[in-house]
Amino acid sequence: MHQRLLEHLTTAVLLLDGELRVRWMNPAAEALLAVSLSRVHGISLDTLLGGDESIDDVLAKARDAFHPYTQREARITPLNSESLTVDYTVTPLSEDELLLEVEPRDRLMQISREEALTTRQETIKVLARGLAHEVKNPLGGIRGAAQLLERDLDDPALREYTHIIVEEVDRLRDLVDSMLGPNRILKHEPVNIHKVLERVRALLIAEHPCVMISRDYDPSLPDLSGDESQMIQAVLNVARNAVQAMSDAQTPEPSLILRTRARRQFTLGAERHRLVSEVAVIDNGPGIPVALQETLFYPMVSGRAEGSGLGLSIAQSILHQHQGLIECDSRPGHTEFRLLIPMVVNFTGEAS
Repeated sequence: MHQRLLEHLTTAVLLLDGELRVRWMNPAAEALLAVSLSRVHGISLDTLLGGDESIDDVLAKARDAFHPYTQREARITPLNSESLTVDYTVTPLSEDELLLEVEPRDRLMQISREEALTTRQETIKVLARGLAHEVKNPLGGIRGAAQLLERDLDDPALREYTHIIVEEVDRLRDLVDSMLGPNRILKHEPVNIHKVLERVRALLIAEHPCVMISRDYDPSLPDLSGDESQMIQAVLNVARNAVQAMSDAQTPEPSLILRTRARRQFTLGAERHRLVSEVAVIDNGPGIPVALQETLFYPMVSGRAEGSGLGLSIAQSILHQHQGLIECDSRPGHTEFRLLIPMVVNFTGEAS
């Protein structure tokens, strides 16, 4: 009876003997660790977790002291699987039995990061709108005054100064408009994401022939619903940012990978989607400084002296209009931007 209850739990549960060998695990543990009980029965836990001795030490202390122990946000690396962040609790049942409960944390941590990112983006949008209103009103007054002054000036040399005033006011107005991101209504039509990527690839090859650009596409991806021109702009902004970073750092043999994958039952923010398209832009450049990673998608934030800091902010705004978002992982030699866009099968405008 107890075993039947454990088998239906969504929490991963393992039963270990006194030598920390696997006696039993429920289906949730098999799914989490990507192994079957028949394969790992009788093997030691450190072998199952790829030689991780830290968890062995914790379990041994719990066994010897006959006292439960909980560890938060521990890293484990199961056999033939990727590293996981987990919470685990070990409870001694007897001198020769320990119960190990494991809760994965990666997805919860990612959801928390996504919600924080979405909240920050909304805050930035509100601040940018307020700033735009406060800046554009006096800019309009300055432009009008310069035009009136120009009419009363007879000296062409003085008119040149009023021309400069008008041009600089227009430049500032365009900059403020750029901070607000796309301001037109998006189209909702079937978009082939690989057609978008091929357009971006062609533009990058023309602009930067020295960069090796390779494809890693999932041909089974269906069309998504959105605005093709805006999607091209978003991917191009991200890819150009990557290429420029490699160019500035004079990366030897610079390369860029455009990759697509389907993510099923994927949560973006607080909403779960049946199917999400993942577009990854991966470069082998110097990586993004840690100090910039938290503010990467803020407008006017740039790691380059001559950069406007608007490219990634605009790309993130476009993804938000498609109910998606952009994530980034970066270290020296490997920077990966992932554009996550919900799929829509019936093209009604509602993400599935």
